[in-house]
Amino acid sequence: MQVEEIKQLAIDALEDLKAVDVTVLDVREMTGITDYMIVVSANSSRHLKSMADNVVDKAKKSGQRPLGIEGENGGEWALVDLGDVIVHIMMPAIRELYQLEKLWSMDVAAEGEG
Repeated sequence: MQVEEIKQLAIDALEDLKAVDVTVLDVREMTGITDYMIVVSANSSRHLKSMADNVVDKAKKSGQRPLGIEGENGGEWALVDLGDVIVHIMMPAIRELYQLEKLWSMDVAAEGEG
């Protein structure tokens, strides 16, 4: 699968289960570990786990095996690593605490200042 197809597969899987505030970060210029990070919020720990499971299931059905899955049983965050696309699913308070969107946009601003 091409990276754009993986990204869309993940977005579709999340939107199937009504993901909240889907943000796609293009980090190709900032890191070599992935091309895109998708950050979404969940309404509950059950919603969070369901979204993570749906991303994993759809990826496997399309032949894209996840490289790793973290945190989905803790209830506050989950990470699904699809290689070129990393999906972060978080409860709103955790998302606010880590501020991944701000962190990665600051990285872009800092590079421009140097």
